[in-house]
Amino acid sequence: MTLMQKTLDLGTFDDTVLVFGGPYGNLQATLALRKQAEALGVTPDRVICTGDVAAYCAEPQEVVEALRDWGVQVLMGNCEESLAADAADCGCGFTAGSQCAVLSEDWYSYCRQALTAEARAWMGALPRRIQFRLGPWRAAVIHGGAERLNRFIFASTPLEIKQEEIAHCDADLMIAGHCGIPFTQAVNGAVWHNPGVIGMPANGGSPDVWWALLRVDSEGQLRIRHQRLSYDYRVAQERMRHSGLDNGYASALSSGLWPSMDVLPAAERTQQGESLSFPEELVFQARDACDSADCTNQIV
Repeated sequence: MTLMQKTLDLGTFDDTVLVFGGPYGNLQATLALRKQAEALGVTPDRVICTGDVAAYCAEPQEVVEALRDWGVQVLMGNCEESLAADAADCGCGFTAGSQCAVLSEDWYSYCRQALTAEARAWMGALPRRIQFRLGPWRAAVIHGGAERLNRFIFASTPLEIKQEEIAHCDADLMIAGHCGIPFTQAVNGAVWHNPGVIGMPANGGSPDVWWALLRVDSEGQLRIRHQRLSYDYRVAQERMRHSGLDNGYASALSSGLWPSMDVLPAAERTQQGESLSFPEELVFQARDACDSADCTNQIV
């Protein structure tokens, strides 16, 4: 597969786009989000998943089938890459011997056995990057980093790293996943957006999970809404425990707290248990409107 084949171009959208990450084998959250999208009238061609379809939770095969039935656009995450290749580990980027790495042994082994060969082949054919235009904004969707699927990029990650990724993709709007915590930042006239994941809470002490809506107004301004999703996490939790995944991640579905913070930078570690909140809508000027102004932190 060539680099061009690994990039899926969705063309231009003139209506709202829904983005979410990490279903993680959580069927209940996946179905709840589909219900939300349909209630909002967001058609499947305008729904994008940033990858990691299968991970911590108990129904990876069912989530693959649900997403394919829904017809949304799905990006390859490190979990898809590893499962498609039948690799020995999840390729998550965890430090060897860390609690995250130890915990991953059980859920990754479970996913390897639960997924059909056809599902793994589907994962292997997914694009490694998705691009589209939203009004004047050139959007690139990546999992972790543009060249490294398992690169962790958090809100506290230096802006210079985000600038490098943005330049690599020649984008104004970067939509990323992998880190599990939603955030949006202006980066020198461009925007870095992580909608969060729906398969696991965001370490804020609530069982709710996160996704986002993106649109452009008549003036070309990008408008982003971070959205909470409440769903029947008790069913997802019970199915994990019934399937032998009675671990810290099963508990996290109700507590909202991660069982390990090995991957988190210091700033994000100190925020464990703090309720996440965002303005009702974040608004950004297009890069062209910032040519003669300092738009490093341009929020209208």
